[in-house]
Amino acid sequence: MAVGKEEILKARTDNREYRRIVLPNSLQVLLISDPDTDKCAASMDVSVGSFSDPDGLEGLAHFLEHMLFYASEKYPLEDSYSKYITEHGGRTNAFTATEHTNYYFDINPDGFEEALDRFAQFFIKPLMSADATTREIKAVDSENQKNLLSDGWRMNQLQKHLSAANHPYHKFSTGNWDTLEVQPKAKGLDTRHELIKFYEEYYSANIMHLVIYGKEKLDKIQGLVEDKFKEIRNIDRSCLRFTGEPCTSEHLEILVRTVPIKEGHKLRLAWPITPEIHHYKEWPCRYLCHLIGHEGEGSLYYILKTLGWATGLSAGESDSTLDFSFFKVVIDLTDAGQEHMQDIVGLLFKYISLLQQSGVCKWIFDELSAVCETKFHYQDKIQPISYVVNISSNMQIYPPKDWLVRSSLPSNFSPAIIQMVLNKLSPNNVRIFWESKKFEGDTNMFEPWYGTAYCMEKITGSRIQEWIASSPNENLHLPARNMFIPTDLSLKNENENEKVKIPVLLRKSPYATLWYKPDTMFFTPKAYVKIDFNCPHASCSPEAEVLTSIFTDLLMDYLNDYAYYAEVAGLYYGINHTESGFQVTLVGYNHKLRILLETVVEKIASFKVKADRFSVIKEMVTKQYQNYKFQQPYGQAMYYCSLILQDQTWPLMEQLEVLPHLEVEDLAKFVPLMLSRAFLVCYTAGNLESTEAESMILHVEDVFFKGSNPICQPLFPSQHLTNRVVKLEKGKNFIYPVEGLNRSDKNSSLVHYIQVHRDDFTLNVKLELFGLIAKQPAFHQLRSVEQLGYITALKPRNDYGICGLQFIIQSTVKGPGHIDLRVEEFLKTFESKLYEMTNDEFKSNVNTLIDMKLEKHKNLREEAGFYWWEISDGTLKFDRKEAEIAALRQLTQQELIEFYNEHIKVGAPRKRTLSVRVYGNPHSSEYASDKSSPVQPCTVKIDDIFTFRRSQPLYASFKGNFGHVKL
Repeated sequence: MAVGKEEILKARTDNREYRRIVLPNSLQVLLISDPDTDKCAASMDVSVGSFSDPDGLEGLAHFLEHMLFYASEKYPLEDSYSKYITEHGGRTNAFTATEHTNYYFDINPDGFEEALDRFAQFFIKPLMSADATTREIKAVDSENQKNLLSDGWRMNQLQKHLSAANHPYHKFSTGNWDTLEVQPKAKGLDTRHELIKFYEEYYSANIMHLVIYGKEKLDKIQGLVEDKFKEIRNIDRSCLRFTGEPCTSEHLEILVRTVPIKEGHKLRLAWPITPEIHHYKEWPCRYLCHLIGHEGEGSLYYILKTLGWATGLSAGESDSTLDFSFFKVVIDLTDAGQEHMQDIVGLLFKYISLLQQSGVCKWIFDELSAVCETKFHYQDKIQPISYVVNISSNMQIYPPKDWLVRSSLPSNFSPAIIQMVLNKLSPNNVRIFWESKKFEGDTNMFEPWYGTAYCMEKITGSRIQEWIASSPNENLHLPARNMFIPTDLSLKNENENEKVKIPVLLRKSPYATLWYKPDTMFFTPKAYVKIDFNCPHASCSPEAEVLTSIFTDLLMDYLNDYAYYAEVAGLYYGINHTESGFQVTLVGYNHKLRILLETVVEKIASFKVKADRFSVIKEMVTKQYQNYKFQQPYGQAMYYCSLILQDQTWPLMEQLEVLPHLEVEDLAKFVPLMLSRAFLVCYTAGNLESTEAESMILHVEDVFFKGSNPICQPLFPSQHLTNRVVKLEKGKNFIYPVEGLNRSDKNSSLVHYIQVHRDDFTLNVKLELFGLIAKQPAFHQLRSVEQLGYITALKPRNDYGICGLQFIIQSTVKGPGHIDLRVEEFLKTFESKLYEMTNDEFKSNVNTLIDMKLEKHKNLREEAGFYWWEISDGTLKFDRKEAEIAALRQLTQQELIEFYNEHIKVGAPRKRTLSVRVYGNPHSSEYASDKSSPVQPCTVKIDDIFTFRRSQPLYASFKGNFGHVKL
C-alpha cells in the first residue's frame, strides 16, 4: 500500500479533506471526505475506450460499458445493482469516450458500503450471460437509432470519416445491430466471446482511477476502498497511446459542403494542434479561445453580427487526446452569411492575423488568470456525482497535485507556447465544413454510418489568401479591459441573516412583490436576482407569443457586446420569454450585479426596434420553429401532452403560421402595448442585504411605473394571470394518436400519463413513494427484458402544482399502441410487488425518500430554483420538505396500497390517464388502423386538442392574484 504524501491543491473555500492512495494492485484512488454531504458517490475511470475497438466490431467498448451493469458472480441477479442504487435514493450511469470509459453512481449514505461492493464487482467478476448480451445489443442499436437524425452526431462522424482510415479517430464508436451482431456472425465470431476477450485484455487495475466521495473520515473510507477494490486484477496493462496525426495532407486544406437535417447554416473550421494538456499551465488554447470567441466590440463575432452574417460563434479545443487535438471555430450563419462564406473565412483569418501582429498580450493573460483564479477559489459546490466524474476523468492526464485544479489556474505566461499554437491556425492546414440545406442535390458522396450527404474539394492556402484580401475592411480589434471583474468579495452580515431560513416577502406594492432570501448556507460572494414581468398582452394570441419571443431575443442581441464582459467575469444574465410575459435573471458575483441590472432595465425601458436586427432575429426564430419537427419523438409526445393539459397555450404550428407576416411595425406597436399593463414578481437571494434588494426593485419600479408618462400601469385585479390545467375525467383513458412530424424518423414514442391530484403533502408523498418503488422495475422490465427502446423512463410530472406520473418510451421496434399495452401489463404485474413487500422493505423505501428530501441544496442556483418554483406556481410552500417528511413518517403500507388501487391500478374507477402516441415512419400503418378503429369502453380518442381542451373542466390555479399575497 502506497500512500501519497504530496499536497493536492484545492480551493480556499473548500473544507473537504482529500487523500490519494494507491492499492497493492496499482489502482490509483482519490478519497474525499465531506461530513456535510447527504449523498455519497463514486466514479471509476478505465483508460480504454472506443479507439481500442477491434476492426469489424465497432462499438465493442461502448457495448461492454452497457453489459457491466447487468450482473456479477457475487450479485448474479440481473439489474440488481441498478435496483439497489435506485432503492437507496441514487442514480447510476456510464459513458464511453475515445480513450477512457467512466462508470459512476451516487446514493444515500446508509447504502454506500454495499453499493461500493456491488460497484467493485464490475471490475472483479462481471457476468455477461448470452441472453443478456443479445438483448443489450438491441439497446445499443436503439441508442444509435436515436442519434441517426441528430446533426451533432452526424457532423462529428463526418469529420472523423474524412481522416486517415488507419487512425482510430476514423472509427464509428457507438455500435449498432449490424456491427455487433450481423457482421461478427457473418465472420464466424461470437460477440459475447469477443466482449469477454476485450474485457480480459484491457480492464486492469493499473490503468484505472477511482474517486470516492463519502461522509465518513478518510481512514474509514480508505478501509472500505481497500476491502472492496483490492481484488481487481492487475495485468500490468500499459496505457494505450495512439500516435500519429489523424489528418494527413489529404485531409487538410479541404472544403466540405454537407447537408444537415435541421434548417440553418453552419461553418466549422478545424486545425490540428498540439494538445493543450502538454501545456496546461501556459493555457495556449484558452487564451486564443478567449480572443477568437470574444463577443465584445471589435471582436470577430461583433463584426459578423453587425454585418448581419452570424448569430453565434464559439471557439476552442476539441476532440483532444494526449497525442492529437483540434482547435475549432463554429459559426452559425444567417441566410445572408451563407452567401458570404468566403468573406467570413477571410475575416476570421484577418482576426488571426491581428493576433499575430499584436503579439501575445500579458495584460490579457493576467486578466484571464485573475478571472479564473476567482472562479476556482469561489466555485460553487456541485452534486457529488458530477464532482467525482469531473475528477476521475482527468486523473490519467494530470499529476496528482493538480487533480482538482486541472487547467483552472494558469501560472506560466509563455508567449512562445501561445504563439506556437497560433501559428498552427493557418490557411495551409485548415479543414472547413460548411453545412446548409442549400447543398441538397449538389453532393456526390455519403458518410457510411449516418448517411450524411456531402461533397469535398481541395482548397489551397493561396485561394484563402484571396478571400482574405477581398473580405471587408472592418475595425477588428482586441477587447477592452473588463470592468466587470469583481474586486469586492466580502460577505454581508452573516450573523444577521442566520435566522432567515426561507424567503420572506420583503415588499408588496401595486406594481410588484419582492421575495428575499439571504445566503445562510453557501457563504460565497454571489447573488441571484429574478424579475418576472407578468404582462397579460404578452400571451393573448399566437402573434403576441411570437412577438414577445422576438422582443426578448432582440434585447439579448442589443445587450450582447456589453454584457459579454460580465459573463467572462462570472456574472451571467438572461432575458427569457415565459408563458405569462418575460423574465430577467442575473446570477453571479454580487459586486457589480446592480450595474448590469440597471443597464438591462434601461434597455427594456428604451426599447426601439432596429430593422436590420429584427430581420436577423425573425429569421433565427423562424428556423427554431421549423426545426421543432426534428425534435426527438419523445420530446414531441411531451409537447403534445403539455398542449393538451395546459390551458391558454398556443400551438407551435400556429405561431409558425403567423411568423412570416410579422414586420418591424408590428413589434414597434406591440411592445408598448405589452408593457402597458404589468406586474413584477421579484426574487432576490444570496450575498445581498435586504436594503440592497429593496433598493434594486424600487429602482425598477421607478423606471417602469413612475414619472409623468409611465411605461407600465399596474394590473387590474381581473388581469392577474393564472395557470390552469385540464382536469381529466375519472375512470377515463384519453388517447391522442399523432404521426411524428419528421417522416424520415423511424422512432415512435409514447407518453403514458397518469394524473393524480392537486398539490397536497400527503398525496405528494404517496405518489413519490410509488414512483421510487416502481422506477427501477419499470426500467428493468420495459427496457432490459422487453427491449422496447433505449429511452425508457418512469418520472413524476408536475403541471403548475397538478401532480402525476408519466412513462416515457421511444422505440423503433414497436409502435406506441403496443407499448401502451406493455405499460399497462407492467402495472398489472407490479401490483403483486406492492402486496408482497415486507414491512422492512416498505420502511426502507420510506427512509430512502426521507433521505432524498433531506438533501441540502448544493449552491445558490439550486436553492433559488427550488424557491422560485414555489413562487412561480403560486404554491408558496417553502416548508415543503419538512411537511412532506412529516407526512411520510405517518404513512402506512396499507395507505400506499389504497392509493395505488384508487389512482394507479389499471381499470380503477377513479383513475385518470392520457396516452400521447407519436407514430414514426415504420408504424404509419398502425397509426392509420389505430386512428380508425373503435375504442375500448372507458377510452376516449382525442381528435382535436383544442376542441377537447375547451370541453374539459380545469383545476383551480394556485397562482391567483400576486397583488393580494398577504404579508
